[in-house]
Amino acid sequence: MATIVDAGRTSEEIRATYQDHVFPCVKPYYAEPIVMAHGEGSRVWDVEGVEYLDLFSGILTTSVGHCNPEVVARVQQQVATLGHTSGLYVTEAHARAAQRLAELTPPGLRKVFFTNSGTEAIETAIMIARMHTGRSEIVALRQGYSGRSMLASGLTAHAAWRPLGSLSTGIVHALAPYHYRSPFDATWEESGELFARDIEDVILTATSGRPAAFIAEAIQGVGGYIVPPPGYFERAAEIVRRHGGLFIIDEVQTGFGRTGRWWGIQNWDVVPDVMVMAKGIANGFPVGATVTTDEIAASWKGKTISTFGGNAVCMAAVDATLEIMARENAPARAAERGRQLRAGLDALAERHAWIGEVRGMGLMQALEIVRDRTTREADPARAGALLEASRAERVLIGLGGLHGHVVRIGPQLLISAEDIEDGLARLGRACDRAASG
Repeated sequence: MATIVDAGRTSEEIRATYQDHVFPCVKPYYAEPIVMAHGEGSRVWDVEGVEYLDLFSGILTTSVGHCNPEVVARVQQQVATLGHTSGLYVTEAHARAAQRLAELTPPGLRKVFFTNSGTEAIETAIMIARMHTGRSEIVALRQGYSGRSMLASGLTAHAAWRPLGSLSTGIVHALAPYHYRSPFDATWEESGELFARDIEDVILTATSGRPAAFIAEAIQGVGGYIVPPPGYFERAAEIVRRHGGLFIIDEVQTGFGRTGRWWGIQNWDVVPDVMVMAKGIANGFPVGATVTTDEIAASWKGKTISTFGGNAVCMAAVDATLEIMARENAPARAAERGRQLRAGLDALAERHAWIGEVRGMGLMQALEIVRDRTTREADPARAGALLEASRAERVLIGLGGLHGHVVRIGPQLLISAEDIEDGLARLGRACDRAASG
C-alpha cells in the first residue's frame, strides 16, 4: 500500500511537543523515539514514511494486526449507531461480547466484568476475592507485574515499577518460578514442586495463614517471559485452596491464543477461580475483563459501575476480534508460527554466547541477555544495544526482566511465515550489530 506521511510536522517537532507536555516518567523506547503514523497488519510506518516490521504488537495487544479491516469496520458501524451509554443501560454489544468471552473461558468461568485495562481487571479480581473469602491477604510473586494503580503496584515486584514502594497492606511475595535463576539445585522437572512449596512457606510465615488469594501471571511478562516449570500451577492452586484462598490467574499477556492454547493456564492441568485479561482482547481498544464463577461473582454485594467499561464501541471491537481469532484458529496459528520463531531464536543463541537462554511459548518468546553463560550475570547494556540495533534494522521488539536485560518478542497472532522469516533475518543482523558494538 502507499505510505501515509504526515506532511505537516516532522518526528523531531512532534517529539519536542511530546517532551514539553507529557509526564517525564513516560519514557518511549530508543534514544530517539519513533513517532508512529499508521499501521497495517504486521507493519507500521513513522511520520517520515519509514516502515518497520512489528514483532512486539503494542506489548502483545494488536492481536489480529494493526488496523484489522474487520475490527475497523465493526467499530465504525457501532460508533455511528451508538457510542456511549455507561453501564446503567444494557446494549447488545455488551451482552454479546460477554457471551463470546464466556464461551472461550474454562468450564465454570462464565460471569464477566468489563473494565478499561488490565490494572482495573486485577483490582476487580482482588476485590472479589476479598469479598468472597472475607479475608484480605494476597500472595503474589516476585518479578510479577500487575499494573500502575496503588493496589496493582503493590502486587508488582519490580522496584522500578514501585515508585512509592507498597502503600497497599496485606500483600506478600513468594519466589517467582524462574528456573534459569533458581536458588534450588534441581532439574526443570523437579523445580516446579520446590517453587510451589515456597508459596506455602510464605503463607505460613508472612501471613495470618488465611490468604484471600494467590495471584500469578500464567507467564510473567514484564519479568521477562518467565515460564513456570511442570506441575507448578497445579501445586500452587492446591496450596492456596487448602488454606482457604482463591487462585487468580493473570492472562493479560498470555490470553487469546498467544501461547498456542486459548489461555496460558491451559498449558497446566488446573482451572483457576478467577481470570483477568486485557491487551489482545480488543486489538488495541481499551478493554479489561475479570471472569469468574456464578458463586464468586455473587459475592459482590455493594454497588459498583465502570463508566466506560463495557461501552458499546469497545465491545464491538471485542466481538470482532474474538470472532476473527476463532475463525482463524489463532491458538493453532500461534503454535505453528511459534515453533518457527523458536527455531530461529535457538539458532541465534548458538551464534551468540551472550544469549543465555531462549524461552517462551507460542508467539511469546524471549532472549535473556547475559555477560557470561556460566555466571549468568545480566547484561542490560547489551540488551539496550540490541534494541537500538533492531530499530536500525527496522524491526520492533521489546525489553523486560528485572534489569531490562530480556528481549521480548510477541508479534500479532495472524503473522505470516514470511514475516517471521523476515523478522528473524532482521533480528539476526541486529544481533550481529550488537555483538560488534
